[in-house]
Amino acid sequence: MNTVAVWTIKGGVGKTATAVNLAALAAAEGLRTLLWDLDPQGAASFYFRVKARVKGGGRRLLRRSSELRRWIRGTDFEALDLLPADFSYRRLDLDLDDRRDPARRLALKLAPLAEEYDLILLDCPPSVSLASESVLAAADTLLVPVIPTILSLRSLGQVRSFAAKAGRRGLAVLPFLSMVDRRKAMHRELVERCQEDPAFLRTAVPAASVVEKMGIHRAPLAAYAPSSAAAKSFAALWDEVASRLALRG
Repeated sequence: MNTVAVWTIKGGVGKTATAVNLAALAAAEGLRTLLWDLDPQGAASFYFRVKARVKGGGRRLLRRSSELRRWIRGTDFEALDLLPADFSYRRLDLDLDDRRDPARRLALKLAPLAEEYDLILLDCPPSVSLASESVLAAADTLLVPVIPTILSLRSLGQVRSFAAKAGRRGLAVLPFLSMVDRRKAMHRELVERCQEDPAFLRTAVPAASVVEKMGIHRAPLAAYAPSSAAAKSFAALWDEVASRLALRG
């Protein structure tokens, strides 16, 4: 089982769109995939037409005696399951702080699913918190969307620093360019700079209205716009991630 967290401390960078589209692409290849929507806003749950509600909330879900399986829901996509969001996740830090060994709590909750899934994707809220620390302790890989702006690049530095302190040993940090508008000179300049950094994945996902329409179609791009430039970019991103994680035989 590979656990990939899609996380950064900056909001509005295409994090949920990335998690949703990569989850669908992974499942389409036959990988048993689970997407855990950890964002209390529940956007990923909305896209997959699953009610953003966990009975008993985050506090009950984190109990040692509670198995995550009971809250997992199927989606309209074969091999793709979803663990939905709940608005109570806004208090996840407090709920974790009440537990023994909070930094490892999410890893402990996910461990029993190792035989059931090939890939687990965590769609994480944009924050630096105890919940973020627990995510980094659970993840094998951290996928970081970066829009080509100075502030987003600055936040990447903060993410790398935090991951080095809080992440599990060997945690791979994979930044990639997101929401790129090549009509903008600054975007073109920063894309060129980032692509000189060997740590960056080569794929640059464009800013596109077809991605914004995910909320209308309530589906990943492959379901309604598979030939779009954005869909092809997410497919290329998935190819890179799958190659790095050796997810293909």
